[in-house]
Amino acid sequence: MTAGQGPQGWDQPEQPPGQPYGQAPQGQGPYGQAPYGQAPHGQDPYGGYASAPAAPEGIGAPVPVARPSAVTLGVGAFAATLFLGVVSSIVTFSDIDGFIAQVQQASPGVEISESAARAGLIGGAAFALVLVALQVMFLWFAWQGRNWARIVLWVLGGLSVIGALVGFLGGGAATVSGFLTLLSLVSLLLTVVGIVALAQKPASEWYRYRGWQRARGL
Repeated sequence: MTAGQGPQGWDQPEQPPGQPYGQAPQGQGPYGQAPYGQAPHGQDPYGGYASAPAAPEGIGAPVPVARPSAVTLGVGAFAATLFLGVVSSIVTFSDIDGFIAQVQQASPGVEISESAARAGLIGGAAFALVLVALQVMFLWFAWQGRNWARIVLWVLGGLSVIGALVGFLGGGAATVSGFLTLLSLVSLLLTVVGIVALAQKPASEWYRYRGWQRARGL
């Protein structure tokens, strides 16, 4: 029997010095195989190859976009419209009796009592305050990059433009003072500017990027 052969003549791996006969070296199974439960590098223990590593976080992310001037202009225009509305309300309430008289003169075929006109004016003012608070909230969220707030501003702005045009074409501007009419015209122009500015492509890209950030908790 020659060295390196077993009792039955089949080859055995060469034993390191001091290693008991028939025992595989440390970290290696018998006959040069990997120990049971362990697989060679890149292969799972039950055959086949392990799954590919996950893609690094950030792959496919949109290009970072800073708040564009279109968003600043659009939100600023809507804020200016809101401010002019508050000024118009203050001017109106500074001369309630004169405003009621103008309303009564504008409807000669309909008898409107002073108490009814006053109650309607107060109710309209309370409703306007609620709208002002809501618009401030919408402006804040639109400034922070909430796309739904931008859509709400579009809807409110569009309704405001339609209402103003109907009022001007129907002669409603003749029932108010020249100063209030001027405020209404400026407010109408600012509303159109705000709608157009927020609809620009840079604004849409920024809102899309902000939505991507919030979806990932950034």
